[in-house]
Parts: sequence; C-alpha cells; structure tokens
Amino acid sequence: MQNKIRCAIYTRKSSEEGLELDFNSLQAQREACEAYIASQKQENWRLISRAYDDGGYSGGTLNRPALQRLLADVKAGLVDIIVVYKIDRLTRSLMDFSKIVEVLDQHQASFVSITQHFNTTTSMGRLTLNMLLSFAQFEREVTAERIRDKYAASKKKGLWMGGIPLWDTSGRRKNWFLIKNRPSKYSVFLKNILN
Repeated sequence: MQNKIRCAIYTRKSSEEGLELDFNSLQAQREACEAYIASQKQENWRLISRAYDDGGYSGGTLNRPALQRLLADVKAGLVDIIVVYKIDRLTRSLMDFSKIVEVLDQHQASFVSITQHFNTTTSMGRLTLNMLLSFAQFEREVTAERIRDKYAASKKKGLWMGGIPLWDTSGRRKNWFLIKNRPSKYSVFLKNILN
C-alpha cells in the first residue's frame, strides 16, 4: 500500500476586512482546498489537522506567522504537499517563491495551486510558476512606481503629500514651522525663508 501524502492547506487574505464574517475569504479558500484534497483520495492525499491561516498579512513578505509555522512543519517532515487556492496566496514575490521552493526541495515536499493547476513536482510546472510569479512581481513594482510618480508630480505642483503642512487649511502661510516645545534648525530656517 502507498504511503499517505500529508497535505497542509495554506490560506491568506491581505486585509483584515471581512474576517469577522461567518463565512470569510480564508474559509472559502480552505473549503475549496479541502474539496481538492478529497478528490485526490485515490492518490492517497490526506489533509493534516493543523490550520495555516494568515488573515491580514501581505503576500509581499514571508514574515507571516502561519506561513512560518507551515515552513517549520515542512522542515520537520510533517507536510508533504502545500495546497493553496491560488499561487498569490502563498507569495507575490518571485524571490520569496524561490526560497519556498528551495525549502520544499530540501525536504522532498511540493506545492499545488488548485485553481491554476500548477505544481512544483515537474520542471514544466516550475517554469510556468516562475513565469507567472514574474508577472505578479512586475505588476507590484509597476504599481509602486505609479504611486511614487504621483507623489512626485503632486509635490512638484506644490500639493501637500503628508507630514506637517507649512500652510494652514485656509492657504495662509504660517510664520514658522512649529515643533511643540522644541525649536529646531529647520524651524529657524523656515522662519527666515517665510518672513
């Protein structure tokens, strides 16, 4: 008889919004992954009981408590396959993805995305995943550039982009930049410029 393949489901949602609902995104991801694992029963896939749910954590970093527990369990030989709803639930960073795959390789484990039908058990699957994650990383970097460009353009037009404004809301200049109970070289500099 074939050995049981121990499957762990990892779920993630970037924001905490909606996590208080009776049926939230994490539960929907888990339910779909459970059904997929059940469909692989003939392959001897079995769901382990421990849950790995990161609600309110970005996929742009590996510093997520449930993900760290999951990777520790992979290293301890307790997990054979990580099952996720979509690849971006695991990570949005190509560099982080390669780190995760390295851990999986070192411990004879693999990864499956149920909605994208990719897995890391074949070289073609790895190539496809790397290409997909490259596009996800590109999208994240383009978004960051667009935000930086907007801030730069707004500053160039003299629009306030955060911090303590040098003008009050009516548009009149203040006599100097005030830091409560602590004059600084900047407040003196601004006082001289604005007078």
